[in-house]
Formats: sequence, C-alpha cells, structure tokens
Amino acid sequence: MTAPDHGLVLGKFYPPHAGHHHLIRTARAGCRRLTVLVSHATVENIPLATRMAWLQEAHPDVRVIGTVDDVHMDLNDEAIWQAHVAIFKAAVPERIDALFTSESYGPELARRLGAVHIEVDQDRGAFPVSGTKVRADPVGSWDYLEGPVRAGLALRVVALGAESTGTTTIAEALAAHYRERGGVWSLTRSVEEYGRAFSEEKLLALRAERPDATWGDVRFATEDFPLIAERQHELEERAVRLGGPVLFCDTDAFATTVWHERYMGGRNPAIDAVADRVAHDLYLLTDHEGVPFEDDGLRSDEHLRPWMTARFAAELERTGRRYVRLRGPHAERLERAVEAVDALIAKGWHFTQPLPEYR
Repeated sequence: MTAPDHGLVLGKFYPPHAGHHHLIRTARAGCRRLTVLVSHATVENIPLATRMAWLQEAHPDVRVIGTVDDVHMDLNDEAIWQAHVAIFKAAVPERIDALFTSESYGPELARRLGAVHIEVDQDRGAFPVSGTKVRADPVGSWDYLEGPVRAGLALRVVALGAESTGTTTIAEALAAHYRERGGVWSLTRSVEEYGRAFSEEKLLALRAERPDATWGDVRFATEDFPLIAERQHELEERAVRLGGPVLFCDTDAFATTVWHERYMGGRNPAIDAVADRVAHDLYLLTDHEGVPFEDDGLRSDEHLRPWMTARFAAELERTGRRYVRLRGPHAERLERAVEAVDALIAKGWHFTQPLPEYR
C-alpha cells in the first residue's frame, strides 16, 4: 500500500504530552509529509506561539502551524461542525490525504476534510495521559512531558549574591534536598555558574604567557559578559529539559548584569537582552553578613561585598523579580530557602479552562 502524501494531525496540545508525541511520530512514519495544526482558543493561557515552538523542537521533521479557533466543540451541532472545518481548511488549504487522530470524532472529521482517517491509540493504552490530567497535576504527569514542555513548565529558582556568599552551596544543597523526595523529584538538577569556568580559563590563558600571574592580573572586557550570559543561558536550557519540576541555578544572565557593573563600571544592554529571554520564578539572594570571605584564587575585593549585595537587592526590586534574602548560618539559609521553594510549588501552575466540549 502506498503511503499517503500529506498527513494532518490537529489538536489543542494544551500542553503537549506523550500521547500527542506518539500520535505525531506515528503519523510522520505513515505519510510522506506531515502538517501538525495547533488549534488555539484565546481563553487558553499557554500562547499559541509557545505550543508551536514546543512541538517544532520535539518534531523538527514536520511542519507545525497554528490557528485561532474560538468555537467550542459540540459533535451534535451541524453549524459547529461547519465552523470548525472552515477554520481548519483556511489554516491548511492544500489537499489532505490522511487525518491521523486518537479521537472518536476522527472518521467524521476526515470525511469532511476529504481525507482517509487513520486511528492511533484511541483508548490511550500506550500513554494513559491527557491534557486535562497534565493541567490538573503537572508534577504527577511529569514523566509524560518531553524536554521542551518541561523547559516551559519547570519552576526556575536562582541563587545569586556577592563573592563567597554561598550561592553554589545553597543551589547544590537545594537540588540534593528535592532529589531526596524521590519520583520525578529525583530528576532535580542544579546549574553550575559558567562565569567561574570562564574566569578559570582567563587565568590559565594568562599564565601560559606569564607563569607568575595571579587573579589580580586578569582583566575583563565588556564583550566577555554577554558571552558569559549566553553560555549560562545555554547550560540552563539544557538542564531544564532533562530535569524535574524545579530547576536550581547558581546565578543567571540577570545576575551577570550586576557582575558587569562590578567589573566594568556600567551596564551592557546586550546582557539585559539575554536576561529577559526566560522568566525565573524565584531568586535567593545570599547575604554577605556572617559568611567568611574565602579567597580560593579566583576572588578579590572583599570590601565590595556589601555593595554587591545592595546592588543585587536594588535590581531585584527595580525589575519586580520575586526574591527572598537568605541570612544566618547555612542551616538557617537552607531552611528558609526550602520554605520559599515549597511555597512556590504549593502555588503551583495556573492553566485557564479551555472551551467546553459536548461529545
């Protein structure tokens, strides 16, 4: 039997889950080219562009397009049927040879689109999950989410602070704490600070020319900092796609804006552009008070720590970022941080209700 030339998969993908991916991959294997149509209602609060990007990342060999469909579903209403079909045909005007669905209405929709219907796992036996279940319990459904969707839904927590104030310690301790909860929490990750690796490379390069060089001899250029911010962002995006419902970051691109001030004496808009790409849900500002300054060979200017702490706090306030200031010994800081992260988790994820469906 000759494979259909043009196949179609359509749905809300609110949000995409393992069942959707199974449907798309099955369809892609069953036709020469595949279009995935994301049908978005304006009441839904995951943007259409976001869902399209998630699907395109997960399925780079298919065409993903989107349409706005503010008509509710009613399988017993002819006018509703005609309205939906008109929207679908306007979005995909070319010939559709095969419609792949996991829905009972698939055969009728295929007939109206002039296509063959190919059913894929209608009883959800392969992946017992639905968009409704994911929206109701993202953590309980985490195993059914692929990397791009995890990246979009994971809560991101950033530890930031002046030199030698314990940002690495608190980020790693938090990741270890949540991994101990087991289940999907065992996937919890922390993202290391790329700026430190960059600094080590700077010092090593200088010592290749001057073996007696120390950290005090290293000089930064303003163009170093957007590079650091980009690399930090890349590390974070890689980790969040493999991790659990919460990701812990030892600094981020936003923190790099203040580090640029500390070394270069002003702002660099290129760093702000990186910092604004992804929203972080909570910042943990590690106070310098009560934390001994440890010179590990890549640190200097202990006297600047109060200024750095104040600048981080001021920028967090100015930009409206949610943050908690951590003070006292490590045990107290960890306890306070866990309380703040637990409150963030308890607040959970908010999804608006989709349009009603009458089947």
